[in-house]
Amino acid sequence: MGKSLVLAEKPSVAKDIARVLGCKGGAGFMEGSKYVVTWALGHLVTLADPDHYNPQYKNWDLNVLPIIPKKMELVVIKETSRQYGIVKSLLTRGDITDIIIATDAGREGELVARWILEKSGVKKPVKRLWVSSVTDKAIKDGFNNLKDGKLYVDLYNSAKSRAEADWLVGINATRALTTKFNAQLSCGRVQTPTLAIIDAVEESIRTFRPQKFYGIEAAAEGISFTWQEQKSKSYRTFDKEFGDKVLADLNGKNIEIKEIEKQVKKVYPPKLYDLTELQRDANKRFGFSAKETLSIMQQLYERHKVLTYPRTDSRYLTTDIVGTLGDRLKAISVGDYGKLANRVNRSQIKLGSNFVDNSKVSDHHAIIPTEQSVSLEKLNSNERKVYDLVVRRFLTMFFPPSEYEEMTIKAVIGKEIFLARGKKMLVKGFKEVSDYSETVETDAASDLKDQTIKDIKRGTFKVTGLKQTTGQTTPPKPLNEATLLTAMESPSKYMKNLSKEHTATLNETGGLGTVATRADIIEKLFDSFMMEKRGKDIFLTSKGRQVLKLVPQDLKKPELTAVWEQQLTKIAKGQQTKDKFVGEIITYTQKIIGEIKASSEQYKHDNMTFNKCPDCGKNMLEVKGKKGLMHVCQDRDCGFRKTVTVMTNARCPQCHKRMELVGDGDNRKFVCLCGFREKMAAFEERQKTQANQVSKNEVGKFLKEQQHVDVKNNALSEALKGFKFD
Repeated sequence: MGKSLVLAEKPSVAKDIARVLGCKGGAGFMEGSKYVVTWALGHLVTLADPDHYNPQYKNWDLNVLPIIPKKMELVVIKETSRQYGIVKSLLTRGDITDIIIATDAGREGELVARWILEKSGVKKPVKRLWVSSVTDKAIKDGFNNLKDGKLYVDLYNSAKSRAEADWLVGINATRALTTKFNAQLSCGRVQTPTLAIIDAVEESIRTFRPQKFYGIEAAAEGISFTWQEQKSKSYRTFDKEFGDKVLADLNGKNIEIKEIEKQVKKVYPPKLYDLTELQRDANKRFGFSAKETLSIMQQLYERHKVLTYPRTDSRYLTTDIVGTLGDRLKAISVGDYGKLANRVNRSQIKLGSNFVDNSKVSDHHAIIPTEQSVSLEKLNSNERKVYDLVVRRFLTMFFPPSEYEEMTIKAVIGKEIFLARGKKMLVKGFKEVSDYSETVETDAASDLKDQTIKDIKRGTFKVTGLKQTTGQTTPPKPLNEATLLTAMESPSKYMKNLSKEHTATLNETGGLGTVATRADIIEKLFDSFMMEKRGKDIFLTSKGRQVLKLVPQDLKKPELTAVWEQQLTKIAKGQQTKDKFVGEIITYTQKIIGEIKASSEQYKHDNMTFNKCPDCGKNMLEVKGKKGLMHVCQDRDCGFRKTVTVMTNARCPQCHKRMELVGDGDNRKFVCLCGFREKMAAFEERQKTQANQVSKNEVGKFLKEQQHVDVKNNALSEALKGFKFD
């Protein structure tokens, strides 16, 4: 009797599947009576590099571009070739009758598995395991409902088209820019428009000119009233003379309350999380980068199995999930969550279209808890934070809207209109579960201030205070990781002269990149020194600004990637062929390479230092990485880089802010913005003293946190290596 080979994406998932299927361990696989379970290590196979097609491509040469292979070929990734050999031997085993793809249920997961099958040349029947969580129950249900692999061939073609298009444009454009301008430059159909968005925001900040405005406030009966200009309905004027005249006309007059309006308003629970919304919230609340949040989510999904598949772009559930909600509530019924979950009547769960809509779920539903019980003590601090966000957002959908009474008072002084507004909470509703509040970007000076208003009736009252208020318009705020994610999701409002058609396309396709790729794009832009952080805010580096001047105009436009994603979606639905799409990409690649070759622009290294590279002797460039300053060799073929300063988790003893570690060898010292400086030897001595005064847990926490300072040649890690806290 033949066996089925199950191909998972990661060893951890493979082990869970193997346990459920009763398979036991082997070298790179696990086997039972009916199934053999093996795994990839992410991608085992990838598109070949240019020199695979012709040895002359090993050297970067502008004259041979663009590189357009007649047929894109696959190669085994050297670092994981051993596991590929194991998988291929299993695929070709005589007793393996069919293959079950159990990689991540999405476009990239399909690519991981299908590339392995294509490279191996195996043509055995294929089935698909399509699940949104890896709990034992989900795995069992999935194996009882395996899909025909033919249903996902178009999804594979879409993924393959995306990979080949990114290869053609990315490799050719990057080589062209680098060789044309003799600098380590890169571009791409997502990263370059992302830089253009940041540049657009910076330009709006640079060109902003503050304007002074004036308003009037009146006080009566313990209430603060705000003047409203009658024609514009604005609470401010930019004309000081006019403001002064209005104020003068009001002196000595009483206020007459004309109208008192009370309205009960409702705030409904927010939608569930997709990955991008979760990354935004985790950045706002905890300062996590998009990459960190995704990594934490993967642990909660794969290792702890308490949350569903993270790489989803939907904030809705499907109707078939509703029947499982009772079990999910039971699974989270621990600690404070238990008190909230127990208030939900699980026998009568009814949810409206705000949360359940099959038409708004493509591959995976929103991120919610699984049916597996959680052990909170097994989660680390960061996992607890992200888990808490998801669970509380999940719980809010079972609670009623928050209700408040809004009172608006309309009054007049002479002929001028004054308004006051107050709010009173009536029903907390879902806000008992979460302190969520919708972020609305408004100009605070243009709105009424909320205040507590006592009962008051219409009539005439004495004005007890009257004054002119002043303020200045404020510039747009720089982007941070949370707002950059929003901008990538909805880029149209940041770009000028977008047609309605392209705006609609961007909205339809979800903007720049996908929920699965945005975190990597942001990290890549930091790692290639195209952008940098100043505090929490993100700014372009000189390199990033120059790249935007050097790349072809089309490559900066977000509509390019929107059109791509639109066509990739059509391929996934069988509405367009892969060959047509890739053919258009080849034509586009030829066009942009021609533009780069014809460019008369120049690239200038304005961050050159006098420090020589120890490997090749050329001057080093000073760049600001995400974790600190680095010196990088200007020669792209050399690639030497060295950490100069690193932001550490060591706290300043004076102001308690994080300190930087600077210098080399015996000259290493900690430096704080407040002016405090401390040599490494003094730091070590102080740590010895403090170690006797703090618990081992606190010391352990410090060291654990320090491990997250992820830079090469980490000077602090080296300094603390082998150092013992007594």
